[in-house]
Amino acid sequence: MRYKIENEHLAVEIDPLGAELKSIKSKITGREYMWCGDPKYYKRTSPILFPVVGSLKNKQYVFEGKKYTLPQHGFARDLEFERIEAKDDEAWFMLRYTDKTYENYPFEFDFRIGYKIIGKTLRVMWKIYNLGETPMYFSIGSHSEFNCPLNGEDNKREYALAFDAEHGLLVSKIDEEGLMYNSKTELQLTNGKLNIPDDFFDEGAYIIENYQVSEVSLLDPKGKPYITVNFDAPVVGIWSPEKKNAPFVAIEPWFGRCDRESFDGRLCDREWSNMIDVGGIFNRHYEITVGED
Repeated sequence: MRYKIENEHLAVEIDPLGAELKSIKSKITGREYMWCGDPKYYKRTSPILFPVVGSLKNKQYVFEGKKYTLPQHGFARDLEFERIEAKDDEAWFMLRYTDKTYENYPFEFDFRIGYKIIGKTLRVMWKIYNLGETPMYFSIGSHSEFNCPLNGEDNKREYALAFDAEHGLLVSKIDEEGLMYNSKTELQLTNGKLNIPDDFFDEGAYIIENYQVSEVSLLDPKGKPYITVNFDAPVVGIWSPEKKNAPFVAIEPWFGRCDRESFDGRLCDREWSNMIDVGGIFNRHYEITVGED
């Protein structure tokens, strides 16, 4: 069962499985902006990445001298959240630790995801409480896929990405094991924009670190932004399935990322990892704004 929130501009649907955002639809035009989740390309629409973002080296990490395993992007996306608050334009969902989660992630947490519509903007909110007796280490990220092309075209050639950066971006790539190469390359921009040729995603995701950008937009063939994602996160990933010409692009603000090829495996040493003190809270949000015709 999906839950729905709406205002005069947008209708939004959320699945309690993973508290996953499934639909952002304009009530003015009827246009759907979220990817539909067709498994031919990718079965998900906007999975939450927690308590790790990306892949662990050797699929494991070390905490207090003990080895644990976690799948790529963690477990939250595959668990049922409880809806704990509902208004016309806002909903909150909660996931708490269990004996099962503790086996692979030895922390006591209360994780809450909120969705609130403000005008033509959807605010996605994350609150993580440390309920345990030791500091809690984790990563968290978004993985939202947006329709691109938007109007049924066969490819993305007339579409573009826009960044709040005038010059080129330093980006990293990921190897076949899901680990990040140590080297970086420069992604050239023209007035902050970048067209999306057919082969743009053939080598996978682009990882942009060090707060280089805080806003990424998808532009239609007229150069108009139809989706803009705003965030205050140190890392953002841009992705579409490799060599599939998939009809969507993911814009992914991350507080964390996959391990490097050279990483030694301690959870507290993962780059861009986060820590919550005993009794503390991690409170962040990002926003998705729709540009209607």
